[in-house]
Amino acid sequence: MAKLAISTDNNFFCNSHYPSHQPSIYKTHFRHSHLNIVPSRNRLKFKFSCSIKEKERENVAETEKVLTGLRVDDEEVQVDGTGNGFEKEMGFDWSWPPFKNLPQRYKLIGTTSLAFVICNMDKVNLSIAIIPMSHQFGWNSSVAGLVQSSFFWGYALSQLPGGWLAKVFGGRIVLQVGVLVWSFATALVPLLAGFMPGLVFSRILVGIGEGVSPSAATDLIARHVNTGGRTLTGCIVCLWWFGCWKRNGVPWNAFFQSKAVWAMIYAHFCGSWGHYTCLSWLPTYFSDELNLNLAEAAWVSVLPPLASVFVTSIAAQFADSLISNGVETTVVRKVCQTIAFLSPAACMILSSLDLGLPPWEIVAILTGGLALSSFALSGLYCTHQDISPEYASILLGITNTVGAVPGIVGVALTGYLLDSTHSWGMSLFAPSIFFYLTGT
Repeated sequence: MAKLAISTDNNFFCNSHYPSHQPSIYKTHFRHSHLNIVPSRNRLKFKFSCSIKEKERENVAETEKVLTGLRVDDEEVQVDGTGNGFEKEMGFDWSWPPFKNLPQRYKLIGTTSLAFVICNMDKVNLSIAIIPMSHQFGWNSSVAGLVQSSFFWGYALSQLPGGWLAKVFGGRIVLQVGVLVWSFATALVPLLAGFMPGLVFSRILVGIGEGVSPSAATDLIARHVNTGGRTLTGCIVCLWWFGCWKRNGVPWNAFFQSKAVWAMIYAHFCGSWGHYTCLSWLPTYFSDELNLNLAEAAWVSVLPPLASVFVTSIAAQFADSLISNGVETTVVRKVCQTIAFLSPAACMILSSLDLGLPPWEIVAILTGGLALSSFALSGLYCTHQDISPEYASILLGITNTVGAVPGIVGVALTGYLLDSTHSWGMSLFAPSIFFYLTGT
């Protein structure tokens, strides 16, 4: 134990236990005396308690100096008989940062969740901004759909590279780089709003940055979280590439000969169609069809993902509870995925029918259906780790590549159908209902 003494010889501190010629203004209370922060002739010594830990390795000697506290002792040492000075050891126990003793998997959940909060914010912000931008620049629904779908061009292109990069360099580094790329590209959007090629390019760049993130997060989960906690964590993501993977022994033939993998691919496609088209077009639907103003449409658009936060935690506990009670993992995943597909399909059917419902009831129905689709996080999105923890990031890269196609085709097609039919039921809800039902 090493002690560091700091003396204040410039007459700045005094202790009220001893006489002083200056009035006391500020007082800090200790067990036996008061400390007055006023000029005086008294001397106060602070002693820092430090623990020094020596760690020897083969050829490297490391010294770790950890500040464990500033300690206060009760005894006083009088410097002279006149009370002109004293010294006192004082301090407190200080453990910082407060979360440093948390288990590693909880830190992983927290930081990954924060990254995906930012990811989804940058993904959906244009779906709100597209409403005034369309009026300002005179875009019809087809052009607005093209602008919104450009994000998914980059998103689809980066899926397979993201899986390989996560496998080679680790998910942590890939996720950090992805956050930097999509954040920088998002900052460029206001500057390029009036320049269509630049706007499209910036959204493609956002898609590339966000496209590597699910595979990176899956790699982190597969490496650091055990099987019993994967459901919870999954909730709270070219030839040269092929040649690199082949050299690393990726079992491509086994993947594409597996019925389970093909089922995952189609389920991912179906779920993404409903998710991405609603993500991009619901704010416009609320504004045009339900006659909500821009502020109301923006706030209402927050409700489905906000409700999904609560549904996700319920779904995760539900799935983990079934698995811990002996239910087969495959059965649990199928049950969760069925809930995730049938719920939004039923709610979209109700919303598309002319039942004379007021706008806020339609909002509540759609919010409930889309929130229940979050059961997929305990179904489809956990299946990659269940099938192959070692290649989970590459498996997610495969399914996510196909899953990004609805973002490219579906978002643009919705705008085209809306211009052609002028019907939200035919352009937005009918295709989503079809894929939800066939994907079940």
